[in-house]
Amino acid sequence: MDRRLAALARAHGVATWYEDWRHRRVEVAPETVVAVLGLLGVDASGPAAVADALAAVDARDPHALPPTVVLTAGATRALPGPATVLLEDGGTRRVDGELPADLPLGWHRLDCAGREVPLVVVPPRLPEPPATWGWMLQLYALCSERSWGMGDLGDLADFADWAGRGGAGLVLLNPLHAPAPVHPVASSPYSPASRRFVNPLYLRVADTPAYRAADAATRAVVDALRPDRSDLVDYDAVWAAKRHALELLRPPGEPFDADADADADPDLTAFATWCALAERHGDDWRRWPAELRRPDTPEVAAERDRLADRVAFHAWLQGLCDAQLTAAADAARAAGMPVGVVHDLAVGIDPGGADGWQLADVLAEGVRVGAPPDDFNQLGQDWGLAAWRPDRLAETGYAAYRDMLRRVLRHAGGLRVDHVAGLWRLWWVPPGAGAAEGTYVHYDAEAMLGILALEAQRAGAVVVGEDLGTVEPAVTRGLRERGMLGSTVLWFARDDDGRFQPPARWPRTALATVSTHDLPTAPGFLSGEHVRVRAELKLLATDVRTERERAEADRRELLAMLRVEGLLPSDGEGADDDEVVAALYAALAASPTLLLAASLYDVLGEVRQPNMPGTVDEYPNWRLPLPASLAEIRADPRVARIAELLRAARPRVSRPPSAGPGPARSRP
Repeated sequence: MDRRLAALARAHGVATWYEDWRHRRVEVAPETVVAVLGLLGVDASGPAAVADALAAVDARDPHALPPTVVLTAGATRALPGPATVLLEDGGTRRVDGELPADLPLGWHRLDCAGREVPLVVVPPRLPEPPATWGWMLQLYALCSERSWGMGDLGDLADFADWAGRGGAGLVLLNPLHAPAPVHPVASSPYSPASRRFVNPLYLRVADTPAYRAADAATRAVVDALRPDRSDLVDYDAVWAAKRHALELLRPPGEPFDADADADADPDLTAFATWCALAERHGDDWRRWPAELRRPDTPEVAAERDRLADRVAFHAWLQGLCDAQLTAAADAARAAGMPVGVVHDLAVGIDPGGADGWQLADVLAEGVRVGAPPDDFNQLGQDWGLAAWRPDRLAETGYAAYRDMLRRVLRHAGGLRVDHVAGLWRLWWVPPGAGAAEGTYVHYDAEAMLGILALEAQRAGAVVVGEDLGTVEPAVTRGLRERGMLGSTVLWFARDDDGRFQPPARWPRTALATVSTHDLPTAPGFLSGEHVRVRAELKLLATDVRTERERAEADRRELLAMLRVEGLLPSDGEGADDDEVVAALYAALAASPTLLLAASLYDVLGEVRQPNMPGTVDEYPNWRLPLPASLAEIRADPRVARIAELLRAARPRVSRPPSAGPGPARSRP
C-alpha cells in the first residue's frame, strides 16, 4: 500500500492490516481503505486528494481541545489555558490550566480557550459484582399457559421469581430491542429498528391495565385472538394478534400533540412517529418520499399530526413495555437475586430503521458492520448493521450513545454488551464489498468504555462484555481495568495448542458459559449436529469429512479433559449426553469465574443452536422454541440437577445496598 495512503488511514483510525484468528497478518486492499475513508468524509480517491487530506491532518493544532473531553475521576488533564467547568448540577468550578482530580462524576461543560465542549467525568472502575449463577434465556423461546405463541414479559417475571427462589442470581436475556411494527416482522433481535425502545411483541396482553379494566365481552374477543403454539415461533402471527388485541383495548384519549405536551419525551415521539410512518410507507426510511427522510422536516411534522392516533398508539405500547419490564425487575429483586435481569445490547441497528432515521447524522452512511473470517465463520460475516461514525460521536458529545445506554439500563441489573470489541474497533464493509473485504475502523475506547461505566454505575448495573472471536488483548485488559467482566465460553477455553483448558485456569473476571446463541448447543456439539447442518447449508470452507474428523477430535479432547478433572468417571466413554452436559456445567462450577450461566437449550437436550451465522432464511434463526414449557422446566429433573450443582458452587450471599450493582431499577 502507498505509504501516504497508509498514513492518512492511520490518522483517521482506519486499519491497513489486521491479525486474523490464527494470528496471521492480513493486508487490507487499498481500494477498501479508500472506500472506508470516503465513508468518513475523507477523499482519498487519488494522489492529489490524499496529499490534500494529509495536509489537513498536519494543520491540526495538537494542543487544541478535542470535541469532547472524557476524564477519569481521580485523574488530571492539562488545558490550553484558564477554564470554567459548568457542572451538571448547575454549579461552576474555575480552574487554571488543568482539570483537577476531584471533579464529580457526570456530564458537564468545559469553557476554555474560547470554546465550550462537553466534559464527561467517568468512574475509574465499577464495583466487583457478586459471585453468582443464573440462566441464559432466549425469552421468545419460553412458553407458558398464559403466553401467546412466544415468551413474554409476564413469563420473564414468573421465570425470574422461580429462578431466584431456587438460588439463581441472574437471568441473562436476548436483546429486547424494537423491530419495525410491520410485516414481515424481523426475527433477529440483533438487527433491530431501535436499540432505545422495546419490542412490543413481548407484551403480555392480559397484564395490561386496559385488559383488566375491560368488560367480559371485550376480554372474550381479545382472548380468542391468542395464537396457538407452533413448532417455530411465528412472529407475524403473534404481532397480528397482539396488535389487534391492543388496538381493541386501548382506552380513548386526547389527540396526540407532542408540541403542546411539556412532558413529552422527544425521542419517544420521534420513535412513535417513525412507527406510524413505517406502517404507511414501509420499514426502510431510505425508500420513503424524500421529504420524509429526516425527522425534522415540516412534512414529517405534518404527517405526525395527520397520523396522531397511530403515533399515540405506538407511544402507549412503549409505556406498557416500561411497566412490564419494571414488574419483571421487581420480581427478580423480590426473589433475592443479587444481580437480576441482565439485558443484552446489540452491536448495531438496521440502517433503515427508527434509530437510523433519527440518528443518521452520527451514523456512517452505507457501511455494513460485520466480522472477518474466523474459525466458526470461515467466509466472514456481514451483519448488515449501521455503525457509529467515531468523529460525529465526539462532535456531538456522545449524546446519542449516552441516551441509548440510559434507556437500555433503565430496567437492568446487568448489561451484556454484544461484540464489546466494537467499543475499540468495528469491521466496516463498504458498499459493494463482500464480508471478507472490509477493514477495521477504530473508536475512542477510553470515551466509549468510560461513558458505559458512568451510565452503568448510575443504574447500579453489572457490565459483561462479549469479548470472543478475533479480539485484541487491549479489549479484555480494558474491561478488567474498568471492573467489567469478559466472557468465557467452554468451547473457546483452550491453550495455545488447541487443547481444552482445565476450569481452574479460566479467568475470574468473566461470565462463564458452555456455549452461546451463535455456537452449537452442548447436545449439538456432542452429536456433531453443527457439522451436519453447516454442511447442508454450504457454510464450510473445508470438506465435510475434514470437519467431521475435527469435530470428533474435539469431542474426544473435551471428554478427556472432563475425565482428567474428575468430572466424568475414568471409564466415561459410555456416558450419555445428559451426564456429559452435567459434567460440562460441573466444569463451570469448578472455575473461579465470578458469574456462571446455564443454557436451557443445553439442559433440555436441544441439538439445534438458536442462530446460525451466515444465514438468513436458510435456517430458523431466532425461531426455535424451547422443547419444554415453563411448567415443564420447573419440574424437569435435569434442570433441577444443574441448578443444584451451580447453587452449591455459588451460594447466595446477601449484600447491603451500598455494596455495588444490584437488581434492576426503574427511573424516570
